Parts: sequence; C-alpha cells; structure tokens
Amino acid sequence: MPTRNATATWEGGLKNGKGNFKGESGAISAPYSFSTRFENAPGTNPEELLAASHAACFSMALAAGLEKSGKPATKVETKAACTVEKVGDGFTITGIKLTTRATVPGIEPGQFKQIADATKTGCPVSRALSAVKIELDAQLA
Repeated sequence: MPTRNATATWEGGLKNGKGNFKGESGAISAPYSFSTRFENAPGTNPEELLAASHAACFSMALAAGLEKSGKPATKVETKAACTVEKVGDGFTITGIKLTTRATVPGIEPGQFKQIADATKTGCPVSRALSAVKIELDAQLA
C-alpha cells in the first residue's frame, strides 16, 4: 500500500506567524495562520483538512460496505465538522461530527444504520482519530 506525504512550513511566532502546507501530488496547497485556525479569518487550517479527509474516507468506506452487503449506493454525501477548542494551556480537537446522506435503492433503514455505524468505527480515518469523540448522523436520502 502507498504512503502519502505532505509538508508544512511555519515562519514566525504563533499569533503573527504564517504557514503553508502542500501535498506531494500538488492537488492541495494553501497558506494558513493563527487567525484562520483559531479565529474566523477566511482561509484554511489543519482542522478543515482533517474534516475533508474524514468526510472523503467515510463516504468511500460506506459505499464499499453498502456494495459488499449487496445494496450499492448511487450517492453518498458526507459533511464532517471538526471542532478545536482551548483546553487548559493548549488547543485540542474535541470532536468530529459526520452528517451523511445516502441514496441506496432497496435497502432497509435498519440495515443502512448498521452498515453506517460499522463504517464510523471502521474507516481508516476514524480508526486514526479514535481518541476523538466521533458523532454520526446517517440517513437515507
């Protein structure tokens, strides 16, 4: 299996510094700062990247689980909300909420829920983030 790589550079102090990250493929690259991460300035941040990774992984893994059960989805859409908060002297990612809507012809709601719940704990990004509270709102579209 492949290993994926990304790099990040930070220049300056925490509040007045600036950073930039990029993936080896060249598909992602952006600047970030204290204000884009911990305030509401426009721009990206590590939590947004983590949310995108989790949403992409979960959608793909759910599609695979549904297909394996004989009920392939025609569409799976997932939104991930990653929360970072001040905890003690530092910042902590305190939770991720996944909101998924799927179009799955012929599946019973109970079967869908069972597969979605298994995917919540089984997708690779969920496994990597197991120290964080992950909530799931999965419904058929």
